[in-house]
Amino acid sequence: MECISIFDMLKIGIGPSSSHTLGPWRAAERWINHLKKVNLFNNITAIKVDLYGSLSLTGKGHASDLAILLGLSGYDPEYIKTDEISFIVNTIQKTKKINFGKLNTINFNPDTSIVFNKEFLPFHPNGITFTGFQENIQISSDTYYSIGGGFVVRSALIHSKENIKIYRTFPFPIQTAKELETYCKKEQLKISEIVLKNEKSLRTESEIDQEIKRIWNVMLESMYTGCHTEGTLPGGLNVRRRAFDIHKKLIGNSSYHSLSEWIKTIRNSQVKFRQILKWVSCFALSVNEVNASLGRVVTAPTNGSSGVIPAVLMYYLVIENHKASFKHIKQFLLVAGEIGSIFKKGATISAAMGGCQAEIGVSSAMAAGALTELLGGTPEQVLMASEIAMEHHLGLTCDPIGGLVQIPCIERNAMGAIKAINAAELALEANIYHAKVPLDNVISTMWETAKDMNFKYKETSEGGLAVSVNISDC
Repeated sequence: MECISIFDMLKIGIGPSSSHTLGPWRAAERWINHLKKVNLFNNITAIKVDLYGSLSLTGKGHASDLAILLGLSGYDPEYIKTDEISFIVNTIQKTKKINFGKLNTINFNPDTSIVFNKEFLPFHPNGITFTGFQENIQISSDTYYSIGGGFVVRSALIHSKENIKIYRTFPFPIQTAKELETYCKKEQLKISEIVLKNEKSLRTESEIDQEIKRIWNVMLESMYTGCHTEGTLPGGLNVRRRAFDIHKKLIGNSSYHSLSEWIKTIRNSQVKFRQILKWVSCFALSVNEVNASLGRVVTAPTNGSSGVIPAVLMYYLVIENHKASFKHIKQFLLVAGEIGSIFKKGATISAAMGGCQAEIGVSSAMAAGALTELLGGTPEQVLMASEIAMEHHLGLTCDPIGGLVQIPCIERNAMGAIKAINAAELALEANIYHAKVPLDNVISTMWETAKDMNFKYKETSEGGLAVSVNISDC
């Protein structure tokens, strides 16, 4: 059984992809740490990096190669200054040297030292192998798998029992939605309260609050940045940023000078149905436009779906409850993180394994359940809302044009957010005793659908929109 904290599901990182950018970045970090542990780090004079499967097929569009450069250079995706990324990468590409782990400068030509191999490795489509040499003699070779949402597994530790030991520290170990529901009934607690008790077995409540505030601040800043940045996205598709234009029309001539004033201004705006649709879409688009431009976002549960949860939570704050406080933000993210972890345990959150249903579908289910609890729903209604949201994302393929997390990915976040709100409202009006489909059944169906799905529709850019739409037409 697997122990997954909400902070595993909600990670701060750099776009555009959690599996193709954040994962390789973290894998490079882990390889460096492993080399230091076995006393080989100082002996490395040359490095070769092999990308396999989906990492190879869409790695360029997802900036996998750039993430590797930054990871090997010893930078942390949570704290690196995003405006310095281009300079760091350009310096490596120009000098053909890398400051390995910020400690040793060695020769490294990205054009030849990073190899894109189309073949797939066993275990997972996102494979990456780091090979270290000392004077042309191989002294280290380690393979890692980026399994979605920024999670990374070293091939030598795939069957490690480390997670089981942590799992047993949870007072309420949860593998399925049914187990979660049973705990809620027995303890007479909300889902967020059960999750908080589990989290408190890993860290203090003040530490939990501090990390949740940090996560929400990144979400809020990504929305604000996206709403106030115009132009086109990088990558060659020349996709125009739309959040700026939508926001400009919605906000009008209102004046504000800070994030808090911005929120107050939005609360005072029109709340007719069409305006609500536009605001929610604007929030979702803004985050994913930041993500597509190598900005800082929160994986929720992935970078490609990082706009859904912020958009739905922001909807609650500016439309549903103007008196909302940190208590509500904490409650929302606790529920969302737990629902996401159940999907990861029972299926996948990797588009390379399950298509876009594993990203937008899961994020929509997470947001729907979290919103339902904030709106007064019972644990049963929370799980029903998550089920409804995923049920209507089943079979959604991952087919990014040009391998970029732009078309159709950015718009899908807006659609996922709207579906989440709709699912919450349907669940709140439903009689749980009339429910026909449990959440666990939808999760198993999603996994079976993923296994049946043609590999072309699993983040390879070899099917769907990725081949039916010419890049030149964009």
